[in-house]
Amino acid sequence: MSTAAPAVLPISSAQSVESQPPPATSAALSLLYHLNDSIRNGLSQRRPWAELADRSAFSKPESFSEALLRVRKNYTYFRVNYLSVIGLTLAFSLLTHPFSLLLLFGLLSSWIFLYLFRPADQPLVLFGRSFSDRETLGILIVFSVFVVFLTSVGSLLISALMVGVGLVCAHGAFRAPEDLFLDEQEQASTGFLSFLGGAASNTANAAAIAARV
Repeated sequence: MSTAAPAVLPISSAQSVESQPPPATSAALSLLYHLNDSIRNGLSQRRPWAELADRSAFSKPESFSEALLRVRKNYTYFRVNYLSVIGLTLAFSLLTHPFSLLLLFGLLSSWIFLYLFRPADQPLVLFGRSFSDRETLGILIVFSVFVVFLTSVGSLLISALMVGVGLVCAHGAFRAPEDLFLDEQEQASTGFLSFLGGAASNTANAAAIAARV
């Protein structure tokens, strides 16, 4: 007499579903991956810092037009180094003003988690009230205007940016570019903030993927 096989109990897939990261987390990780990849690729194109600080190549420009020409050529050659100097200037200014850094971090976090990576089918709920996408966008814009224009964040960023650009322009004007050699491909690919443009393009693609998710 054969015994009946025991019934197979259905296995719930709730555990596997819970183990998967939420769409917002996946989109954020994708954005960080694209941004990190763009920064790594851009930094790999930087010139040696010893070449940037070669004192034997510094000389006074004979005219203002020559200074502008030097700045243009040096920016084409040292663009990643120059952008790194500006970025370090901004970072140093924010680190020496922790309150402004905290406000800026809160502003960026609000845009990322409350608008960019928030699921479209889940409205924002604050203090028991539900806000639509248009209302959320309006609140974030008002908060951005308050942080940038009514606190020290805006003046700090502008002053740090001006200091960084001033250092770059001073170096580019006094650094003689006669020993710098650029091929045609580099000259064609260089534009104003081309390195940041590539990073922004990848970031926009990642944000578009997050919006579809």
